[in-house]
Amino acid sequence: MSGSFKIKGGKRLKGEITPQGAKNEALQILCAVLLTEDEVRIKNIPDIHDVNRLIEILGDFGVKVTKNAHGDYTFKSDSVNFDYVKSPEFKEDGSKLRGSIMLLGPMLARFGEAYMPTPGGDKIGRRRLDTHFQGFVELGAEFDYDENQYLYSLKATELRGKFILLEEASVTGTANIVMAAVLAKGQTKIYNAACEPYLQQLCKMLNRMGANISGIGSNLLTIEGVESLKGTEHTMLPDMVEIGSWIGLAAMTKSEITIKNVHWDELGVIPNTFRKLGIHLERRGDDIFIPAQENYKIQKFIDGSILTISDAPWPGFTPDLLSIILVVATQAKGTVLIHQKMFESRLFFVDKLIDMGAQIILCDPHRATVVGLNHEYPLRGTTMISPDIRAGNALLIAALSAEGNSTIHNIEQIDRGYENIDGRLRALGAEIERV
Repeated sequence: MSGSFKIKGGKRLKGEITPQGAKNEALQILCAVLLTEDEVRIKNIPDIHDVNRLIEILGDFGVKVTKNAHGDYTFKSDSVNFDYVKSPEFKEDGSKLRGSIMLLGPMLARFGEAYMPTPGGDKIGRRRLDTHFQGFVELGAEFDYDENQYLYSLKATELRGKFILLEEASVTGTANIVMAAVLAKGQTKIYNAACEPYLQQLCKMLNRMGANISGIGSNLLTIEGVESLKGTEHTMLPDMVEIGSWIGLAAMTKSEITIKNVHWDELGVIPNTFRKLGIHLERRGDDIFIPAQENYKIQKFIDGSILTISDAPWPGFTPDLLSIILVVATQAKGTVLIHQKMFESRLFFVDKLIDMGAQIILCDPHRATVVGLNHEYPLRGTTMISPDIRAGNALLIAALSAEGNSTIHNIEQIDRGYENIDGRLRALGAEIERV
């Protein structure tokens, strides 16, 4: 569903907002339903394009999908249709969604074979998928890539546990290898494993299904293989990228906002990173309360040098929120260096902010220096195009804080990651309409 948002900025907002279920957790958890014949019920699933595509793919695959309520589904994979995976339809369906790569581990573990078209989604480098396939090969799978068909295939008469050292702490790679290893023979150890809360959620869910995974939350996972898994129920965490976005929104628009049910203990360094920009936020039960603030002042390091905020694998600061930090810094008092280490070209949207009057020096594809305007010179409304999911949300926050009217085109990039974002913002008093 394409289109544009028309936004009248500069308004103070007020009220409560509840974050949706975490997109990145959903993509892992949904693939895991293939690991058992029993029913798996999943709650708090976000109603967004990428997740709905994956649910459709599972349905085409022969998984019985029952919708119990909004965001609440039951899956039963007792009669999976393997011919679909070899069909031209799957090649088209699977290639449109990068998250479908995580179907490989469960397929391989339960059925001894797996197929996957070259995935789409956001543009990413080649090395990203190598981690997945190296792991499967170490567990005993044979890997083949058909260049004419653009099709990856994996086959294994049996998977055997192994010590696997990942060359990068890939979240999806770790998830995929874990899902293959839970049904392998013997013990698997995964070192340099990703340890994101979403991956911890997956491991806890698999343990409830009868898997034997220890070291959850650390970078060394130990998995004792089991014969089979049972069904379970699982509720997904709220999306931490949304939570961080609403903190930034409150600061930029000088608004009093309460973010509900944030699972505070799973937020890692996120709250304190926003506090370093001078934003006041309080823990109230499991909510975050952000008071209306006229100004916020960027802290310096103890020795007086300029603050740097950079991303790192969990429990470091998530790269998905760096664009939000950058936008919020444009109206802070002080200067900050934003260092985007994990991805290239994620900072190129700063051109749009400079057009709106922000003081930003783009040093190179990875670093930007932001000189805050301390709300003395508000950003100016403008017309822009959303380049990717995360920058789209950052530009939305910039537009809501700017003086005058803004238009954001290509908003399917925002819809891919955020459920009913315009409706939820209007409930806070934002003037935003979908055209």
